[in-house]
Amino acid sequence: MALIGCHDLNLSYEGKTVVEHLTMEVNAGDYLCIVGENGSGKSTLMKALLGLKKPTAGHIWFGQGLTRAGIGYMPQQSTLGQDFPATVQEVVRSGLRGSPFRPFFTKAEKARLQHSLEVLEIEHLARRPFHALSGGQQQRVLLARAMCATDRVLLLDEPVAGLDPTITAQIYPLIDKLHQSGITILMISHVIPAAMKYATHILHLNREPVFFGTAAEYAKCPVGRRFLEGGNG
Repeated sequence: MALIGCHDLNLSYEGKTVVEHLTMEVNAGDYLCIVGENGSGKSTLMKALLGLKKPTAGHIWFGQGLTRAGIGYMPQQSTLGQDFPATVQEVVRSGLRGSPFRPFFTKAEKARLQHSLEVLEIEHLARRPFHALSGGQQQRVLLARAMCATDRVLLLDEPVAGLDPTITAQIYPLIDKLHQSGITILMISHVIPAAMKYATHILHLNREPVFFGTAAEYAKCPVGRRFLEGGNG
C-alpha cells in the first residue's frame, strides 16, 4: 500500500481551479519531483497534502500508518524573520512539534535533534544566531528542522529558491543523502537537471497532470523532452 495517494483531486486557489483530476500514489522510498510552469498548482498541492488546503473534489489518503503529523515540511520561503531571536539549535528543535523554548525534551527527542544537526552538517553552528547565517546555512537549518519532525516523509517547496548555483549544488546532494537514509521525498523544483539527476519519479502539472511516472520515462516522453530542453518550461 502506498504512503500517500490522491484520487481525482481538484484544488483551487483564490477561487480559481489550479489542479484538476489528479490521481497518483507515492510509495515509501520514492523521491518525487513536482515540476511545471508557474501557477500550475504545485505549491497548492503541497499545502493540500499538509491539510492546509481543502480539496474542491476528490480526496487525499495516507497509508502504512502515516499521518500528517508524521510529515516534515520546508516551505519555499522561511517565515522566520532576519531578526528572529533564536539559535540554530532552537530553530531545529522547533521541528519537534512543540515550542523551541520549552525546558524539557525526552532522550529520544534530543537524539533526533542531534542526528538532524549532524546529517545536515551544522552541529558546529548549533549556538549561532539563525539570522547571522548565510543563505545556504539557513537552508540547511530549515532542512534539519523539517527532518526533526519526521523520519518518514519530507515535503520541500523549492528548497534552493533564491540561492546561488554554488550553494544549490551543495543542497541537492544533502537532500539525496536524506533520501538514501530512507526518507521519502516530495519536492517542488524548477532546477530540472537536479530533479532528473536525483528523482525516482516526476509529476508534471499544468492544471491537469501532464505526466506522472518514473524520471526515466519522463526524459523520453514528448512533454518531458520539451520541458528539459526549455530548462524551466
